[in-house]
Amino acid sequence: MSTYLRRITIGALAALPLALAPGVASADHANGGYTATLAEINDSGGSGMFSMTIDDDRATVELSWSGLAAQFDGGPYPHVQHIHIGADGVCPTQDLDANGDGIVNTPEGSSAYGAVGTTLSLSGPTGPGAATDIGVAPGGGSTTYSRTFTMNQKTLDAISDGTGVVVVHGLDPAGLSEEAQNADSPLVPELPQAATAPALCGALRAMPAGGVAAGSGDDAGGVENLGIIGLGAGLALAGGATLALRRRQATAVDTTA
Repeated sequence: MSTYLRRITIGALAALPLALAPGVASADHANGGYTATLAEINDSGGSGMFSMTIDDDRATVELSWSGLAAQFDGGPYPHVQHIHIGADGVCPTQDLDANGDGIVNTPEGSSAYGAVGTTLSLSGPTGPGAATDIGVAPGGGSTTYSRTFTMNQKTLDAISDGTGVVVVHGLDPAGLSEEAQNADSPLVPELPQAATAPALCGALRAMPAGGVAAGSGDDAGGVENLGIIGLGAGLALAGGATLALRRRQATAVDTTA
């Protein structure tokens, strides 16, 4: 794993608001189907759809998005994705841009969507601890994702309460204000703001009984990726990559799939 990948993983969650209400309900209280329309945040230019079925503590997720930042240094741009929980269960609006740099960063949006409850990773752990591990995140301008996994109780509780929100992160730095381009990530100061800022968001809604269910997946992270290659090999971000990403003001990232 490169130095960049280690940086984005270690200690990243320390800045996330994690004061969540304890889960007290049984696992099966969230049973059923759920859906979300993923709309752009911060003028990301992307869009997507999310569907999920829950059976006791087993969740089957299908997710697709397109129109996001596609490439960086010849590799796919990483987009970590999560179910956020513990707040109002809505997507943030521009008035939450507290520092006035033109974007709502992840902590600024937390009053709307909350902390990370579940990480929608390609493989391995799905808890908050994997939230910023780009080694298990989809990459590129578009993707289709399918996985079945055991969901933690706090996320099940939030979904049952109607406060689950799907968020996909990662912005094209060339589309940001100069202030935002030059800012460090509030989650991982070694990284630029663009790497962790939210790009898509959709509030989870229960599907009517008999609605279309999500498809199949597997614990190993069965996934179909459009144009995605191994992030470890394809995303050569060691050394001065963080500085290079910040300096892309004059060079637009390719946002085609």
